[in-house]
Amino acid sequence: MSTEDSHQVFICGSALSGQPDNGNLAGAKLLGPVATAKKYRVHSVENDWHPGIYESPGNGVSLLGELYELTKAQYDHLESTEPPHMYAADTTLDDGRVVTAFQYPKALIDENGWPDISESGGWAAHKASR
Repeated sequence: MSTEDSHQVFICGSALSGQPDNGNLAGAKLLGPVATAKKYRVHSVENDWHPGIYESPGNGVSLLGELYELTKAQYDHLESTEPPHMYAADTTLDDGRVVTAFQYPKALIDENGWPDISESGGWAAHKASR
């Protein structure tokens, strides 16, 4: 749940704990591991630079990640460090909560033919397998 002063954000990419961009969270509070509802897909975008997630009802899977609570300043900083084309969107967790995640336009994924890694066990597992 997000308010004017704080945001709960689902992280499933390079800002995860132990990943190179975790510092972009600027000390945000880790609330713990979570998973999305089974309605999302993730692709490896820009030659493994970052994941691109999007909603795919009827063809989605549950994505693993972490939930963080960010102040407005932390959220603004994170948003400013997101790769091009990423946008904040409501994202449903497997327990029904709706939080924010930075998603990626499916049309750009399709246009570029970036690989679907939805079944890889998450971004960190995908990167470790490379």
